Amino acid sequence: MNKLQMRRYAKLLAKTGINVQKGQWVIVQAELDQPEFVEMAVEELYRAGAGKVTVEFTHQPLANLHYRYQKTESLSETQKWELEKWELKKKALPAILYLESEDPDGLKGIDQEKFTAVRSARTKAIKSYRDDMDNKYQWCIAAIPGKAWAKKVFPSLNVNQAVEKLWDAILKASRADGADPVREWARHNDEIAKRCDYLNRLNLVSLEYKSSNGTDFTVGLIDGSLFMGGGEEDLKGHYFNPNIPSEEIFISPKAGAAEGIVYSAKPLSYQGEVIENFSVRFEHGKVVEVKAEKNQHLLEKMISMDDGAKMLGECALIAYDSPINNSGILFYNTLFDENASCHMALGRGFTNCVKGYETMSQKELHEKGINDSLIHVDFMIGSKDLNIFGVTKSGERVQLFKDGNWAF
Repeated sequence: MNKLQMRRYAKLLAKTGINVQKGQWVIVQAELDQPEFVEMAVEELYRAGAGKVTVEFTHQPLANLHYRYQKTESLSETQKWELEKWELKKKALPAILYLESEDPDGLKGIDQEKFTAVRSARTKAIKSYRDDMDNKYQWCIAAIPGKAWAKKVFPSLNVNQAVEKLWDAILKASRADGADPVREWARHNDEIAKRCDYLNRLNLVSLEYKSSNGTDFTVGLIDGSLFMGGGEEDLKGHYFNPNIPSEEIFISPKAGAAEGIVYSAKPLSYQGEVIENFSVRFEHGKVVEVKAEKNQHLLEKMISMDDGAKMLGECALIAYDSPINNSGILFYNTLFDENASCHMALGRGFTNCVKGYETMSQKELHEKGINDSLIHVDFMIGSKDLNIFGVTKSGERVQLFKDGNWAF
């Protein structure tokens, strides 16, 4: 990979992704796959003004071993030092850069009952800290290629070729393959903001989805909710981009207001395995049935995590004619595949999608309709003939998507 382009990508993540502030503490979380790029990212964070950068390396094969050999009780326990670390984060509010590179099949074969129990226990233990930090710090999720992930995406190539090709695909999808990615993202954010402004002026009360694959679905929206996308601000007024890449405009729908069925358009990588060709059916706002040709049991486990896992936390609009979809590449990674076309998410909603959220308690936001859950799992539903209508307070139906793409 061209070192200059890697450097430009690192600069993009520091300046546009995190938008690091002078003297700020930044945490970088990464696998062991690309230490050279992690070093570049750390240097660019310092150049952008960071006062301290801490790197936390993880290694998926070790997680696999832990799940194979440790007991559920041991894995589920949250140590005192871990809670103290979360307490420190809550007080200091460091910016966090997440660099994904994991193998989509890296946890295949582990005991899914154990995995679900452990994840549930550990998520509950830290949930209050995450809730307290919500919307108060900058964060960005981006990706770098791991060898196993690259081979999954490009199985016909040798490892080195696959990694090189995945680098190219990541940079192109992230709008980071040109001479000035920071400038390109400023333009991209401006375009997304204009679409959000139009959608928010419509004051929609619901969305209707229909596609020839069987999708026939209606979801209610929260009064005073907002469509968002691209960059956003934390409560301190710091502008950042939480996802790179990002093509979506999203909203958190009203929990408990969903009817009908949606069909997947792409496989879903979940808990180290892949769920394929599935459908999700809702009645009275909650999932009542899931079906899948492969790994249906994972979907069933997902929606049983808690009551909120059976309801929607996000509806995202992305043109079928998107750069990621047009690449023809299935990334087996939600960060990329969710930005190929329209998607939804089961589980936790986004509190900042409600006007005046900063003056409301978590309880008030949930009472207003923001879903609460231990999970937030995106799945792709966008097809080439998907049509979406928004219904206004006066009952007018406004076409938002026609044949998979924006209608305005």
